[in-house]
Amino acid sequence: MKQTEPQKDRESLYLEVTTVNGAVSLPLHSSIVLFLLSYTECASFHVYLVTDQASILSPLSGLVPGGLAVSEVRRDELPGLVRMCRLPAALEPGACFCRAGLAVVLRHIIQRACQLMPGRRDVASLLGFKNTCLKACAEVSQWTRLCELDIPSTVDRHLQNPEDQMCRLPAAILNLEKRLGKPVKVHNDDKIRRQKLQQQKKGDSQLKGPNTETESHPNESHPGVELTAALAKLSADAVPAPSTRERSDIRKVKTTDLPELEHVFAEGLYFTLTDVVLLPCVHQYLISLQKHTPSTLSHLPLLLRWYQRVQELPSILRAAKDCGMALLSLSTVDPCPPQLEALQPSGAKQEGPKLKQEPFVGGPRLTLSKLQENGIDAVYAAHPCPSWTVDWESLPAAVNPTEGKMSDAPAVRKQQQLNNLVAMVTELARPGHTVVDFCSGGGGHIGIVLAYTLPKCQVILIENKEESLVRARDRSAQLGLTNIGFIQTNLDYFTGNFNIGVALHACGVATDMVLDRCLQARAGFVISPCCYGFIQNTLKFNFPKSARFTETLSCKEHMILCRFADQTAVSLPPERRLIGKHCMGLVDLDRSWAAETHGYSVRVMTMVPEGCSPKNNMLVGIPTR
Repeated sequence: MKQTEPQKDRESLYLEVTTVNGAVSLPLHSSIVLFLLSYTECASFHVYLVTDQASILSPLSGLVPGGLAVSEVRRDELPGLVRMCRLPAALEPGACFCRAGLAVVLRHIIQRACQLMPGRRDVASLLGFKNTCLKACAEVSQWTRLCELDIPSTVDRHLQNPEDQMCRLPAAILNLEKRLGKPVKVHNDDKIRRQKLQQQKKGDSQLKGPNTETESHPNESHPGVELTAALAKLSADAVPAPSTRERSDIRKVKTTDLPELEHVFAEGLYFTLTDVVLLPCVHQYLISLQKHTPSTLSHLPLLLRWYQRVQELPSILRAAKDCGMALLSLSTVDPCPPQLEALQPSGAKQEGPKLKQEPFVGGPRLTLSKLQENGIDAVYAAHPCPSWTVDWESLPAAVNPTEGKMSDAPAVRKQQQLNNLVAMVTELARPGHTVVDFCSGGGGHIGIVLAYTLPKCQVILIENKEESLVRARDRSAQLGLTNIGFIQTNLDYFTGNFNIGVALHACGVATDMVLDRCLQARAGFVISPCCYGFIQNTLKFNFPKSARFTETLSCKEHMILCRFADQTAVSLPPERRLIGKHCMGLVDLDRSWAAETHGYSVRVMTMVPEGCSPKNNMLVGIPTR
């Protein structure tokens, strides 16, 4: 592998390289991206290996597919948008649209490969049913978090200190093993399950015949119907099977009585992007186990079976060889009850049986009374500029939300909402500031208005949905904006510095994620929360957040506030809406008090006019130290 001169029309792909004690290696996230590039045979990217030292290409020559255009780049030479993100990251030739994070980058590679090679059915199928494989961000999807973050980080930690886990399996690996043992659900599973039942009955009848020894048992570990369906999906030349009607006795069987389908691949019957993500991780983990604690392999029968089955795909073998992965040939074992000590997750405590929680019945009055008795009540600051408005009539059409796909009334309300946020950001912004529009949504309305009205500021739109950012990019191109950038990523992958963070109607804990990111960057913030009923404890956040609320309310009582804070729709009775607004103020008061402990001055205020949105609260904060 030698350094290749970049071509201007190619998209740039930036991958992390690590150096430990002078030895150069690829972290798992980088290995996964290279493996997918080889599997898809997509050569439309120029790969940049990011390093802090020179001459890293030679040591990595056996790990990088030979057909790729590759260069090395120093970290301090990265383009601005890429420097603001955790790698991997892909940058379009125009240098204003960046995609960052493992799942986002991998999905983009597949989409790009499908554009260049529309006949590659095996590549298109990687995105799964309705193209949703690993689409949900890790903040809201436990499955995406497991595959994108937990498994790679667990294996990386294990490889650094393999002896520390000689007798214990990590929780992430156990979760994957457990997932592989669950029944499979697919969109056409009724038909496949009936085929499986028919196969089982045929097997039972043959077992009773004279050639019993030569017939396969219907309950053997290697699935028949499942594997047939899986391989047919992968075949580029597959011809749809003729429609055959099941026997009458099979048709009469209730759906609830049909046999469950077994896993063939990680997400069920079909080989998807998830398998591509997991294979380099599991491969490295199994090599380590075989070297240090081979007896532990017997506690992962389903994972071993999956690992062997993936190797049956020719494209996998080719890609593995291309990336220097010598796949193991391990004997699979039947599932058996593992020893408790061996399967206890490393560093975890055994939990007792979880008590069933009774459904909540009642209103928020007891909770509100409890807060009032402790001197806690919603406090709204006066709006500093209630009559301020963007001069919409003088702006180009591409800036105005009324020119989009909205009908007249929603577009006017959107204008009113933007007036409030733009007014607050204008109050805080100074020339040269970087303003980040988090969760920019469909079309990036607030970001585009800010970029146009604050030409001396740099504005960056961050959103996980590609379609929304593409629309915003097209609108900004019509306006000729040069002070705007776009990053498709989850919030966890954005690490850049900025001066002001803004978010319009960030749903549920997305508000808390944006707030947390602003606190980390010591940036001012203007945030309009939304969907209070979706607030819940996560790995990063526990509610209530502030000390005074925590001393007064339990988590369940706080969730009562969140639930009723969502009851502000105009269709509800006025009394109910007033209670909802009161609860909104209390939830945001808790957020503001938590932010103030980080050295911030925070105001909770109401948008004007109040009717511009049922969720009309704003949190405005500036660092005081």
